[in-house]
Amino acid sequence: MRNGIAGAATAMFLVGTLAGVSGLIGSYPVYGGQAVRYLAAAVVLLVITRALGLRFVRLTLRETLFLGGLTLLGLVVFNVCVVESTRASGPALVGTVLGTVPLALALAGGRPAPRLLAGAAVVVAGATLATGLGSGNLTGLLWALGALVGEVSFSVLAIPLLPKLGAIRVSAYSTALAVPMLAVIGLVKEGAAMFRTPTAAETLGFSYLAVVVTVGAFFLWYTSLPKLGPGPAGLFAGLIPVGAIVTGLVLGIATPSTYDLAGAGLVIAGILVGLTARRSPEPVPAPG
Repeated sequence: MRNGIAGAATAMFLVGTLAGVSGLIGSYPVYGGQAVRYLAAAVVLLVITRALGLRFVRLTLRETLFLGGLTLLGLVVFNVCVVESTRASGPALVGTVLGTVPLALALAGGRPAPRLLAGAAVVVAGATLATGLGSGNLTGLLWALGALVGEVSFSVLAIPLLPKLGAIRVSAYSTALAVPMLAVIGLVKEGAAMFRTPTAAETLGFSYLAVVVTVGAFFLWYTSLPKLGPGPAGLFAGLIPVGAIVTGLVLGIATPSTYDLAGAGLVIAGILVGLTARRSPEPVPAPG
């Protein structure tokens, strides 16, 4: 349980650092950049898979559909929706909508205990406060709702696969499968300009996103998810804006406001409340 808590908290905090580090690759073509990120991550994960002696596992049709849905919704659609929502109305709206992930995962985990729901609601409030409501429009809201569906799918669709594949193979298979999907979208949206030689700063940014945010965070999240279950694990999604705040401070991009710090405090309080709840559904068995 403690390992699951530490892993889930670290994973979501690392995902939150994406916002600050993304500034290093802001001028690189968006979809080409995402394809590069997942290609690099897939190579690292496949090397790790080979080094650990994990053989390729043949999936049933049902499992293949889960993996395809996880990749399409949890990786590709999520990234496309975040990008387009940000373009339409800025990052605040999509950040606020994604702040409801803990509540959505608590509901997806079965019949959540009242204390888990209360904790999730406090986390949502804190994430919303830390992100800032900002100004938005209908187009941005629709894209943000798509991102929410993708983020929830990233966890829910992985649960049936984890006992058979384990965290490493689920991460490796999904990232590898995301590359051609993103490449097709990039060719349609950006054409031949989707790829160019990255600068030194962009290379550092892509390396961090591929190795730390994708390989590291995916592995930690998928290792923790079966131990905690989707409801309690989802509470830690509230740490995403906390990670963004800390990264902005460390990189000198932004100094957290009183609202940012208050929101972070609410997130932590909500997590503590939610983790004291008794889970009604049993957690998913850990990979053997």
